[in-house]
Amino acid sequence: MIYTNELKKVIVTSNISISANVYLLSFKREFKFKPGQWIAVGLNATDNPRLYSIASGVDNDEVNVLYDIKPDGAITPNLAALKSGDAIYISKPDGSFYCNNGKGWWIAAGTGIAPFRSMLESGMAKNKKLLHGGRYLSSFYFEKEFADVLGENYIRCCSQEKGNAVFEGRVTDYLKDLKQLPSDENYYLCGSSEMVVETRDILVDKGVPFGNIIAEIYF
Repeated sequence: MIYTNELKKVIVTSNISISANVYLLSFKREFKFKPGQWIAVGLNATDNPRLYSIASGVDNDEVNVLYDIKPDGAITPNLAALKSGDAIYISKPDGSFYCNNGKGWWIAAGTGIAPFRSMLESGMAKNKKLLHGGRYLSSFYFEKEFADVLGENYIRCCSQEKGNAVFEGRVTDYLKDLKQLPSDENYYLCGSSEMVVETRDILVDKGVPFGNIIAEIYF
């Protein structure tokens, strides 16, 4: 995607590695946004920036961006080298991956957990269940925060390692194993296009109305 809107300079306050090749970048919040929205991020004002979901609450003093390093990526290797005091360029928040206060399922894989962390920190976790997919036990970013709030409604699905109280397999495997799913609840999906499409198809096959499935694809 080519992003052509104006970018604004902000100063990085921290850029922390939270897992292997995964970072949480922060800067002072100077705008309002809705949980689930994204911003475009570039290293220079003339860059073709990349889009990242905001991973922090609407009232937080800082904005967080979660990203993983793509070795051949146009921006992430350089993003990972940033330090406090360095500059980046961001867009205004945008997007429509919104969640209501009714009963619902959050379903995420990898860094697709970012918008749900924003929703969690914005007080939207009531009546929600989270299926959190990751390849390794270290892939469950912000797991303590989710577990503290959601309790037994926080389900980790790990495809490459075994762990205590962890479902062995992908989120799609977990959903396939369920005999039925509520058809009157919303399902919010965030991850790769393959994950989103496969999950959507499973939900539809199990009787979930297509209109109850809200998706955000990570490229």
